[in-house]
Amino acid sequence: MTLLICVFAAVICTVKWYNRKDDSLRLGTLCFMYWGASIMWLVDAIFEYAELQADYFAPAAADMLNDAFLGFSVVALGLVIWLVILLIKDPKGVVKASLSKKAR
Repeated sequence: MTLLICVFAAVICTVKWYNRKDDSLRLGTLCFMYWGASIMWLVDAIFEYAELQADYFAPAAADMLNDAFLGFSVVALGLVIWLVILLIKDPKGVVKASLSKKAR
């Protein structure tokens, strides 16, 4: 489930990045994070399959639920990191304008 959720997030993010008008939102950074997580989960799945063989394809419902929570947590953490990067870089100057407006 973690691999599947991360791959869906990576594909959606990549499609949005490919159809962008400008690069001010830094979607490439988000794409790299999700594709990196997807590769990590793919390697994990390969090693888990090598260990479990046929049992890999019959997970318990509790294991699937835990994997789904982990996958959504990874996607949420990626979004939080991306938002922090976006706020620090402030490509449109929104944060700087807001802070300078309060300073007056």
